Amino acid sequence: MSLSNTDRNATAVVYRDSLNIAIIKNVITVVLCISINYVNGVLVHTFRKHQVLNMNPRYILYIHLVINDIILLTLFTLIQVLSYIVFTLNVSFCMFLLMITIPANLNNPVTLAAMAIECYIAICFPLRHTQICTVKKAYVVIGLTWVIGTLSVLTDLFFTLATESMEFLHSRVFCLPKNVFRHPSLTEKSNISNIMLMVIVWITLFYTYFRIIFAAKAAAADVRKARNTVLLHGFQLILCMLTYVYGLTIEGLTYLFPRGVLAIRFTVSILIHVLPRLISPVIYGLRDKTFRKFLQQYRLVYL
Repeated sequence: MSLSNTDRNATAVVYRDSLNIAIIKNVITVVLCISINYVNGVLVHTFRKHQVLNMNPRYILYIHLVINDIILLTLFTLIQVLSYIVFTLNVSFCMFLLMITIPANLNNPVTLAAMAIECYIAICFPLRHTQICTVKKAYVVIGLTWVIGTLSVLTDLFFTLATESMEFLHSRVFCLPKNVFRHPSLTEKSNISNIMLMVIVWITLFYTYFRIIFAAKAAAADVRKARNTVLLHGFQLILCMLTYVYGLTIEGLTYLFPRGVLAIRFTVSILIHVLPRLISPVIYGLRDKTFRKFLQQYRLVYL
């Protein structure tokens, strides 16, 4: 991205790439976005088309993860391209984008925790799995994740509307949460909420992982597969957590390499916001035998 935010009002020094470099960076971002979203879109289409998938709580939670990735990647690419065209966005328009982005970003860790719990129930309580994990309950969990995420960002929105001037609401900023919801109390609230969320999700993953390991009733192959799945949930959670250190990473690398600020911003953005969106289709869609069978007709897998 092409703007350095160094003060509270976002009236920072603007670093601009040459036209050729800007075009190359945007082409790379857009091509990656289209490619990844195409794969994820095929997964969503496959899910909707086959009842064996859309009537299974496990795949319902998984496809919710995929849809979240589509939303996050699309909005990131939109903001990335706009940052090169107009540099800053109207605060009100940025608020609208963040009202979608922030809940979607919070949804991923919660969905991963829900998928780990479903996996734990399938292994440790196989006879009750179909009673506990139903299609209706899966959609209830998804609805609750969106409600919790939306309520979180709504408190930021109402607080900002009550404390900021109309002049600020009609001004232009580089579209980041810290530039729009800029009151110190909101920053502290966001940090505490994120830490609590990560702690709860990590406890859930550790608990389900070790309970699956010690499950004696299930077949060894099923236990091994479930254990590996939870481990992959943990790996993806680490990727989710990278978004929380995005700003710190930019600041640290910029301090070490001040002349490479533009290259640093672009590279870190791709590594943190774009490439992790490949994980869902690779880990789940292409790894799962049922999905693989249906995806072969789209020539996405050949084995």
